[in-house]
Amino acid sequence: MQMRSIEIVVGAFMLAGIISLAALAIRVSGFNVGTETSTYSVYARFENIGGLVNRSKVSIGGVVVGRVADIALDPETYTALVRMEIDSDVDTISSDTTAAILTDGLLGGKYIGLILGAEEEYLSNGDEILDTQSAIVLEELIGKFLLKKF
Repeated sequence: MQMRSIEIVVGAFMLAGIISLAALAIRVSGFNVGTETSTYSVYARFENIGGLVNRSKVSIGGVVVGRVADIALDPETYTALVRMEIDSDVDTISSDTTAAILTDGLLGGKYIGLILGAEEEYLSNGDEILDTQSAIVLEELIGKFLLKKF
C-alpha cells in the first residue's frame, strides 16, 4: 500500500511539472489564451526586418501595445510590409510616429518600437507609418568593420 501511495505522489508531481512547462511555453511564445481585445491595423514598410516574426511585440516606451500580425513582401517596391495589430485603447498614436525594429537584449528576438511624434492627427485602422528604421543586422556590422580594417 505504501508503494502505491508513493507512485500516486510521483505521478501527481510529474503531472504538475508537465502543466507548468506547457503554461511556460504558452507564456513565452506570446500566444494569448485570454479574452481577445479589440484592435486596429497599422502598416509599416521596412527595407530589412532582420528576423522579425509574426506575434512579435509592438511597444511604446517599453509597454506592449500590440503585436505583429502579418509580414509580406511588397512586389512593387520589394520591401517588407508589416501589419501591426494595435490595442484599441491606444488610439492616440500620432500620424508622424516612427517605427523602428529593435532587439530585445543582445541576442534576443526582434520587436517594433514606436516613437511618438507631435502631430495632432492620429493613426486609424489601415493607416501606414511612413517613418521607419530597419533592423540593424549584426553580421552586416561585423562585415563592414572587417572590410574597413583590412
